[in-house]
Amino acid sequence: MSEHSMNMSTANAVALRDPWALVPSLGNLDAYISAVNRIPLLSLEEEQECAKRLRDHGDVQAAGRLVLSHLRLVVSVSRQYLGYGLPHGDLIQEGNVGLMKAVKRFDPEQGVRLVSYALHWIKAEIHEYILRNWRMVKLATTKAQRKLFFNLRSLKQGFKNEADDARSYRNSLSGDEVRSVAEQLNVKPEEVLEMETRLSGGDVALEPQGDDNEEAAFAPIAYLADEASEPTRVLEARRRDALASDGILRALDALDARSRRIVEQRWLDVNDDSSGGKTLHELAAEYGVSAERIRQIEVAAMKKMRKAMEATAA
Repeated sequence: MSEHSMNMSTANAVALRDPWALVPSLGNLDAYISAVNRIPLLSLEEEQECAKRLRDHGDVQAAGRLVLSHLRLVVSVSRQYLGYGLPHGDLIQEGNVGLMKAVKRFDPEQGVRLVSYALHWIKAEIHEYILRNWRMVKLATTKAQRKLFFNLRSLKQGFKNEADDARSYRNSLSGDEVRSVAEQLNVKPEEVLEMETRLSGGDVALEPQGDDNEEAAFAPIAYLADEASEPTRVLEARRRDALASDGILRALDALDARSRRIVEQRWLDVNDDSSGGKTLHELAAEYGVSAERIRQIEVAAMKKMRKAMEATAA
């Protein structure tokens, strides 16, 4: 008997006595992956037998053998999601949870292998973990958004590869690419654009994370407060509104007739073409004086109005 066959026989014997003994309790991730890859696969007959023992008698040892023989599948599937920047060990752990759920629900009478049935559960748990932890704010809640989240990155990579060949890659999707993605995933183009915007954004802490005063000044908490109802601002707004209405009328009443007419024609009357009031030269022609004289009258009137408005504000 070859050394490989002897090792396989020993592993099978150990798995029959204590299925969990083949997975090391301590060690790094590489040691774990190496260990699960050495666990022997079950034949169809062995898988059926273990599944029936679990279903009919609640045999935990049988469940253990089913789980252990498929741990390498979880490792393989988890590698597909390393691009999201989450720890590989955590992805494997969540996938193992999905595998155990699949084993618990597996019916050997359905005529399919456990590997086919478990694949859905493993991916579902990994997907849920990524959606919970990739960003502080959950990006995808509906079924269509989940589909977009896990397919848009790979589709964009395909567009990038094509554009690299043409030496014209863009970071954002073009209109044709958006429509192509929408057709492939059976969603609306607007949903594709929305998800792309979400993926390209990032988390921003509401409050500063350190003691840096400059950082604190630009933290969202510094400018997200609603100041519209702040008491001093309310009083200031009321005062400004009063000056803009009653205050201006009282200031105009303090002027002589000619000065008031000049101010009104210069600043309060609007021409039909919405070009503003009359010019100094237009008023000079109307009153038969120079434009400089009109300017002097205007300046004197403005000073008098300012004093009247200050008195009103006081």
